[in-house]
Amino acid sequence: MDASGDGRNPRGPRARTRTHTRTRTGILLSAAAALVAAAVPASASQPAPAPAPDPVVVDCFSKGQVRPEEYLLACGDGNNRLVDLRWNTWGPDTATATGTDMVNDCRPYCAAGRFRPYPVTVTLSDPQPWPDRPGTQRFATIRLLYTDTAPAPLPKDVTYKLVYDTPSPTPTPTPSP
Repeated sequence: MDASGDGRNPRGPRARTRTHTRTRTGILLSAAAALVAAAVPASASQPAPAPAPDPVVVDCFSKGQVRPEEYLLACGDGNNRLVDLRWNTWGPDTATATGTDMVNDCRPYCAAGRFRPYPVTVTLSDPQPWPDRPGTQRFATIRLLYTDTAPAPLPKDVTYKLVYDTPSPTPTPTPSP
């Protein structure tokens, strides 16, 4: 507006439009900056949830283990254990390893028997909630695939349900494909 008060802009109608556009742009940029400033602290104060830990395998002493080097299969008498386990994978659904299954031949009886080695591939699977440890999963199935011979009378491919309230797992032959 000019000093004469007639409502005309001495710079012309274009000057008024440019000034109006600049004012509108400034208001929009200020509003956008305020929104960004308000959003950044909100997102920064809420950390992303941590990924769930990988499942464990529970040993004979009810201790959860990850990638154990040894695992006792026969908790009651100790006549069957996995040794020299080398874990290839350990994830949320399965874990795989190679190692040796040391099995007592119990000849002529278990106290006088010899431990015999059987090369084996081990697969842990079927993660289930661990009632004693909320938020922790434990593998509930172990599969042993003997890469040479299997201890008699077992087949070369056997699956055990890891039942933690009994002294030792019960073998279940794995069906052939």
